[in-house]
Amino acid sequence: MQKDHLFTRRRMLLAGAAAAGAAGTAGAILAAGGEETAGTAAPAGGPQARQALKPSAFRLQPLTGYGPPRAAPRKLKVRKEPILQISGRGRRMVLTFDDGPNPAYTPHILDTLAKYDVRAMFFVCGECVVDNRELLVRMADEGHVVGNHTWTHPLLTTMNRKEIRSEMERTSDVIEDTYGDRPQWFRAPYGAWNRAAFQLGAELGMEPMAWTVDTTDWEVPGTDTIIDRVEGGAAPGVVVLSHDAGGDRSQTVRAIREWLPYLIDSGYHLTVPSRRPT
Repeated sequence: MQKDHLFTRRRMLLAGAAAAGAAGTAGAILAAGGEETAGTAAPAGGPQARQALKPSAFRLQPLTGYGPPRAAPRKLKVRKEPILQISGRGRRMVLTFDDGPNPAYTPHILDTLAKYDVRAMFFVCGECVVDNRELLVRMADEGHVVGNHTWTHPLLTTMNRKEIRSEMERTSDVIEDTYGDRPQWFRAPYGAWNRAAFQLGAELGMEPMAWTVDTTDWEVPGTDTIIDRVEGGAAPGVVVLSHDAGGDRSQTVRAIREWLPYLIDSGYHLTVPSRRPT
């Protein structure tokens, strides 16, 4: 599929979704361009602070008027631990942003990434996607990887299997209905994993990804502290956790403008992972 055609399809999906809403209402991974990667360990970092959103009864229906019917996800091997890092040739790192999209902060982060021609991963919450579809389309159009971070950002370890599936599946559905592709990556809110999350993620075709370096921006610790966390934790294979929603992220927006060029000047290649085809 040509890039222009893909973009057109995504725009059609976005327009169709908006119209539907008005009428009725994301083992082995690869660093892109690099070698086989593998890195699993127990989740790291503290809880991800997030302002509670009002419960939503919204359930997006498939847009059957555009594109082929939704294909069943490719089932994966069930992991026992999330992926924490990548490995490969060179000084490669992965940047990830959780909890969005948010119109107050996500566009500024996307602008900074675009300025330095850097790709990142965005683990989005389904209920945030509903009102900010254009930001999800922009992420995809600019080459970023969109991952699944559940619908309402709950603590999965307190939920039953049916509830966890609903959180994950609804989010994968709204991502696909917005720009045409189902997510291939999942991140558990608060880094709280359990057996059901690993099993259901694999059933839905998603690999579990955690992080290596927590910026602690969820604590709003100050721009300088966030910068120090990223620059001090930088190393080949690192996965950096930041947030573009879930609270006041103005410090995150300011910090990335400082630490991103620092990493690039230090010889790091900021990349996104891809999975080895089976």
